[in-house]
Amino acid sequence: MTAQDPTRKSRRFDVTLAGDTNLDILLYGLPEQLPLERELLADGMAIRIGGSGAITAHNLAALGNSVGLITPAAGDEFGKLCHDELGSAGVDLSHCVPVLNDQTGVTVHLQHARERHMLTYGGATFRLAFEDLDLDYLADARHFHMSSYYLQRALTPRIPELFAKLKHAELTISLDPNDDPSQQWDRGILDALQFVDVLMPNAREACQLAGETDLDQAIRFLSERVPLLVIKRGADGASAFSTAQAWQAPARPGVVVDAIGAGDSFNAGFIHAWIRGWPMERALAYANLAGAWSTTASGGTSAFRESKSLDAFATAWERECSTFAK
Repeated sequence: MTAQDPTRKSRRFDVTLAGDTNLDILLYGLPEQLPLERELLADGMAIRIGGSGAITAHNLAALGNSVGLITPAAGDEFGKLCHDELGSAGVDLSHCVPVLNDQTGVTVHLQHARERHMLTYGGATFRLAFEDLDLDYLADARHFHMSSYYLQRALTPRIPELFAKLKHAELTISLDPNDDPSQQWDRGILDALQFVDVLMPNAREACQLAGETDLDQAIRFLSERVPLLVIKRGADGASAFSTAQAWQAPARPGVVVDAIGAGDSFNAGFIHAWIRGWPMERALAYANLAGAWSTTASGGTSAFRESKSLDAFATAWERECSTFAK
């Protein structure tokens, strides 16, 4: 069964997700060094919806997909802000999970000239459990995506079981593991990979998942375990690998406000293309454009929130398509 199999087009959603929603607080223009007991001044700030699952869901919906997301709902003001923005984008939140004894997670991004610090309070993200998930709801889709494998502490041990059930329901599955804050990189994820159609780490994460220091070795290890491996390589673009083929797409240059959510936006672009059966070269190019577009505004969703920006994105893609025709 292929990603664009017509037997799944009658399902309610193009994509369902289960995962994290938090609030991103961004401080810009901070010095490279952060000495203690000093009041350091930022030259800009923003408050945006965050969480890899939520950003991916939001931008998938903005690109025209029907999307359902199961995410913890703490009910506090931060959570309401995030859920209002997701709902405005068209993400269905009807099966979110109330969390009464914790707060919405927060990530503080300290933006330096070249790099950033990220400090996260997981909050309600840690509480989402397998028993909270409506499997019929998640299965009423063509495709299922999960981000932040290691951050979802209550759910992580049973993610292989979740994937097995969704695979039995004939969904295709993609996974972006994201970082492991504990840096343990539990090998239980290999049990989940047997059900994954598309694995989407960045280069560092790929090496950690494979237990390799060399990226080429990591690619060989992982591409033997999933039908399609997609590696996000930042300024070096993106690569995709099956057991028989490899593809490469260059990064798109542009003015960068910040890189928050760029990988999640890449995921949204790639999934949008892949479930429609686009050729791999076009899918990678579209994903690269989506990731680059995300960096033109603060946070992970701003560039996909306004109709004017989305129209400009569509125009940029039309120009990109003209290069394929030549």
